[in-house]
Amino acid sequence: MKTTDVNAFTLKNGALFAENVPLSTIADTYHTPCYVYSKAALIDAFQQFQLGLLGTNHLICFAVKANPSLAILNLFASLGAGFDIVSGGELARVLAAGGNPQKIVFSGVGKSHEEMRAALNAGILCFNVESENELHRLNSVAAEMGKIAPISLRVNPNVDAKTHPYISTGLKNNKFGVAFESAAQLYEQAAAMPNIAVHGVDCHIGSQITELSPFLDALDRVLSLVDHLETKGISIAHIDVGGGIGITYADETPPAFAEYAKAIMQKLVGRNVKVMFEPGRALVGNAGVMLTKVEYLKMGNLDDADKPKHFAIVDAAMNDLMRPALYDAYHEIVAVEPRDGEAHTYEVVGPVCESGDFLGHDRLLNIQEGDLLAVKSAGAYGMSMASNYNTRARAAEIMVDGDQHYVIRAREKIEDLFALEIVPSPR
Repeated sequence: MKTTDVNAFTLKNGALFAENVPLSTIADTYHTPCYVYSKAALIDAFQQFQLGLLGTNHLICFAVKANPSLAILNLFASLGAGFDIVSGGELARVLAAGGNPQKIVFSGVGKSHEEMRAALNAGILCFNVESENELHRLNSVAAEMGKIAPISLRVNPNVDAKTHPYISTGLKNNKFGVAFESAAQLYEQAAAMPNIAVHGVDCHIGSQITELSPFLDALDRVLSLVDHLETKGISIAHIDVGGGIGITYADETPPAFAEYAKAIMQKLVGRNVKVMFEPGRALVGNAGVMLTKVEYLKMGNLDDADKPKHFAIVDAAMNDLMRPALYDAYHEIVAVEPRDGEAHTYEVVGPVCESGDFLGHDRLLNIQEGDLLAVKSAGAYGMSMASNYNTRARAAEIMVDGDQHYVIRAREKIEDLFALEIVPSPR
């Protein structure tokens, strides 16, 4: 595997296991739908990333938005990770999980006054500033608090990440970052502000990138900016190369962590800078699956002139895994206990009242009602994007550690979903 050496979800004795636990046992114990994570795969992915950076001055900041589970954040913190956050809520999560605030970088285009204050009070490592107006606001907030705000500018290098347009962030028509052409002038402004301290340069061009060339092209532009800033007397202590390295969902072949890290570090030979990375999906994507049960099989009319349409209606839906509906993203779907015999091609769909509620198109499966399916590569942007649409309670999250398994997030109860609502009294 490219993104982790541990394949935690394997067939044993004709059934799919998570490490040493049958997924059917997970479903029987905690019911479906639910998310299941492998602790071994999470640890291995992080350590593989570290392995490619041995002997370098670096910091790996997990992108919290990929999976904000407290248990997963706590695990990465124990391994020495920093964190890339994009909201005050994510800041609170990292701190609650035991993360070190001095290893937190704060990205995002819409930081509020309150979020800036919270981050300054926490003593975070750096703000990744994404606009001139944000820079002025941060200087003002820091002045009110009597603090100095450490910053990088998130520079938009106008490099095509060759990924889905919704997760491309480095082109000039994206909302993210400061235009490359105006970055130097903005750095000069920042260096002159009394409550701003320039620490670094940040660049993040997108997500699920499976080639090295976009990363290296972007870094070349960033390094030209760093060299120019040095001529202006502005020293850069760290370069944040962002995240975005992809994983294998189907037949993608992203570079191995060691290959990616080596290519980045070769560009930085002779430079006395700390290098920061912001991986998200790469650390958690293939460390998780979503379990779901087949509720109904709805078979098409075999006499139809067109190809008959068969539906496998499962108990998970777009509110549980949004990526297929949002991006038309592919997730492999497999039977937990494969059957012998004839398979049919199914649309795998959920019970939500939307035609866009699907988990997979045209999947060849031999299944019956009541069977369990595993939706693979669901550790990233699965539970983190879940919602309560159709007043559906969000799923449980389960961690597997060898032959042990335990809840890391309890399933919501329906009554929890309207506990904060108020019906006005009649006048």
